[in-house]
Amino acid sequence: MNAMASKSNRMPKDLYEIELLRLQAELVQMQEWIRSEGQRLVVIFEGRDAAGKGGAIKRVTEYLSPRVAQVVALPEPTERQRTQWYFQRYIEHLPAAGEIRLFDRSWYNRAGVERVMKYCTTQEHRRFLQQCPIFERMLMEDGIMLRKYWFSVSDAEQERRFASRITDPMRRWKLSSTDLESLTKWEEYSRAKDEMFVHTDTEESRWNVVESEDKKRARINMIAHLLNSVPYRHVKRPELKLPPRPPSTGYQRTDRALQYEVPDHAGELMKKGDHRFVYQDPEG
Repeated sequence: MNAMASKSNRMPKDLYEIELLRLQAELVQMQEWIRSEGQRLVVIFEGRDAAGKGGAIKRVTEYLSPRVAQVVALPEPTERQRTQWYFQRYIEHLPAAGEIRLFDRSWYNRAGVERVMKYCTTQEHRRFLQQCPIFERMLMEDGIMLRKYWFSVSDAEQERRFASRITDPMRRWKLSSTDLESLTKWEEYSRAKDEMFVHTDTEESRWNVVESEDKKRARINMIAHLLNSVPYRHVKRPELKLPPRPPSTGYQRTDRALQYEVPDHAGELMKKGDHRFVYQDPEG
């Protein structure tokens, strides 16, 4: 598929929604296999700002149990964490048996934004590139399934998404000064990504590139690849039956007048027939 997806070549919404729901049903099956077999899965989502990582994560986790599948999106390190071994703060978020962890950005921050924005030294960056393949090999040798996805977007599409977020009240929170500065450092980020791939795109821990000019295609392609890469099987669930409700013992519900009930906003809307607000996602 070409990186630049024209509007006429974008995935139709109806086809996208049908296939997404089918894939999400399979994700639930994969989750049940991981839970029942005590497997551990780590999925890393990396890529440029506004490349579609968050939207993909949202679709992956939509029907999964938050007790099994959890998103890890760490804030800036504390002063104490800055003095630790770099990988240390990520280790505590790795999955135990029967768990999935999805990293919305990960230890690869050091190879990207920290490198470009000079948040780390040259020596720290070089040490990361040397240690990262060893660290990931240790995870996999211990039985963790590791999947790495790089969401690729063009400079023109990234700028379009940034522009839409500036005026979109629903997405304005996604923008920071660091995000906007990345527009002026496109080539620096490109060089940093290329160097990162040279050292960390290994045969045992490959980077899987997701072309994300079309977000719908990107989500479908990424989820389908993840499902195909995990050797799960459908787990037969125990049959559940509703127990018979026992006869009443005389309990009387507390008088509603003694409780504070939220106003019936939905009822007011139904009376007014007020359906004026329609949100259109400017990014598709």
